[in-house]
Amino acid sequence: MSWFDRLKSGLGRTTEKLSSGISDLFRSRKLDREALEELEELLIMADMGVTTATRLSGALAKNKFDKEVTSQEVREALAGEIATILEPAAKPLEIDTSHKPYIVLVCGVNGSGKTTTIGKMAKQFKDEGKSVMLAAGDTFRAAAIEQLQVWGERTGCPVIASEQGSDAASLVYGAVERAKAEAADVLMIDTAGRLQNKSNLMEELKKVVRVITKQDDTAPHAVMLVIDSTVGQNAHNQVEVFKEMVNVTGLVMTKLDGTAKGGVVVGLAEKFELPVYAVGVGEAVEDLHAFDAKVFANNLMGLESRPTD
Repeated sequence: MSWFDRLKSGLGRTTEKLSSGISDLFRSRKLDREALEELEELLIMADMGVTTATRLSGALAKNKFDKEVTSQEVREALAGEIATILEPAAKPLEIDTSHKPYIVLVCGVNGSGKTTTIGKMAKQFKDEGKSVMLAAGDTFRAAAIEQLQVWGERTGCPVIASEQGSDAASLVYGAVERAKAEAADVLMIDTAGRLQNKSNLMEELKKVVRVITKQDDTAPHAVMLVIDSTVGQNAHNQVEVFKEMVNVTGLVMTKLDGTAKGGVVVGLAEKFELPVYAVGVGEAVEDLHAFDAKVFANNLMGLESRPTD
């Protein structure tokens, strides 16, 4: 399958929820106040959030209020407005090779897909000809360390790891030293995710950032927050909490293929104005891909759209 086909398939549940809902709402019907309220409710149910749903229905009402509309017209108008919201967020993670290593700190709650995302991105960077090193900074979970080591073997990337329960900051310090000594292009650092233990997590992450900055005052060069799309509106809370701890520079949205809540990407883009580095629609390396605003918006609304390139 091409990336377009994987995205279309992955967004299927969200698309069905929105597309069929809009088709049910607008069968040769006037766009009156009641129709707009029902549309807003549908958009909120797809986890776009109240603010975004209000903006989208308002944009539609601007040109179509009190006019007869078809579901196709509604979906096309909404897709255009969604693409406008998403366009500023469509920024892949660019590795600045003037930094050696370019340090990427990866955070997120347990189960969000952090370690898998690191492995997939490491493979992509390797395929671009970059040398990549991985650091198993989630020292609280033996499974996380082992999982990263498996990805290291698959991708041919060295993994710096220590025993479960060891000090994460010390491990990261050593990883930066080694990445510098070996002139690695990229160092990707996994971290523990324990949102329910917010104060401890905050202190640990801050300590990790401090030891990185001590060795390179421009680093970390990117702080990537990985979010499981199935959590819906809870994603907003995760972004807020992690932004308090570290300077999050961008998001990766995973598991879009397992949810009818894909609209959360739109709400996050509007509220936080952070780049979406990539979106994931499956387990394979090829299922994590750079974000395309127009293609995503059109697929969300069940419209045919392929990348211009």
